[in-house]
Amino acid sequence: MGFRCSIYKLPLKYLRRVKLNRNGSGIAYGVGAYVIWGLLPIYWRWLDRATAFEILAHRAIWSLLFCLIFLAYQKQLRTTFALLKNLRTFSLLALTSLLLSANWAIYIWSVSVDRVVEAALGYYITPLVAVTFGVFVLKEKLRKLQIVSVSLATVGVVILTVAYGHIPLIALGLAVSWGSYSLIKKRLNAGALETLSIETLVAFIPNFAFLTYLINKNEAQFGQDIGFSLALFSAGLFTVIPLLMFNAATTRLPLTVTGLLQYITPSIMFLVGIVIFHEPLPVAKIVGFIFIWIALTFLGTDLVKSGRSVNQRKGETF
Repeated sequence: MGFRCSIYKLPLKYLRRVKLNRNGSGIAYGVGAYVIWGLLPIYWRWLDRATAFEILAHRAIWSLLFCLIFLAYQKQLRTTFALLKNLRTFSLLALTSLLLSANWAIYIWSVSVDRVVEAALGYYITPLVAVTFGVFVLKEKLRKLQIVSVSLATVGVVILTVAYGHIPLIALGLAVSWGSYSLIKKRLNAGALETLSIETLVAFIPNFAFLTYLINKNEAQFGQDIGFSLALFSAGLFTVIPLLMFNAATTRLPLTVTGLLQYITPSIMFLVGIVIFHEPLPVAKIVGFIFIWIALTFLGTDLVKSGRSVNQRKGETF
């Protein structure tokens, strides 16, 4: 009997150890991705010799190069080509490419005009926009905590609108573009690297044409000196690497954990805007952000509870 028990205990211990290792590496990948995204405003500010649109062009062009390298390394070129041949899939990815480019453009431009805090607000309210899309587009029903969360966030956005003296278009533009992008990608349900490669392929032609125009007009910063040209080239690397880390995290961690980790990015951006770039933060804006943070606390609580209930239901099936 003792021998039989030890046989069954060994695999269980091994599986627990494997799960802990996967969770540990998943958290490391997830935190790494969100920290990189949160610190990117410092990188964009370092490139401020170039205009926001030239940086955007380099980000799209060199992202495609790195995507192709990673696709070849992971032997996913054939599956990517299959997605390209599907007219419906290609059309949707052309739309997501437009949304992604809009999100990148707003984000980079916000740094160039010293509005990083407002950009952070956009990424804070993105989960709440996702909840709104779930209700109105996917016909999902809001749970009680989600209703409280959306209501508080709405109050916070109204306060910030009054504090800014105008509608926070940067924040709303970032939230809506990324929320729409995520919604379409969720419905598409295809590999992240393959779809990003097609998105950057779609964006390549207009961005390459724009960069060629700048070079011919002698208005491009690319090629002026080797160091800055390499810095612009690395924009593609800083786009693809955190995305791959994010994908590695999502395959290793429960959705509840990755959902809560996403608040690392806007929190770092918020601190970068206040501490490093010295953006003003009057009391009215602080009050508005407090409403947003409380709303996210309720949303995070709901996310954890729903995740636990799903795990319990899974456990009952064994």
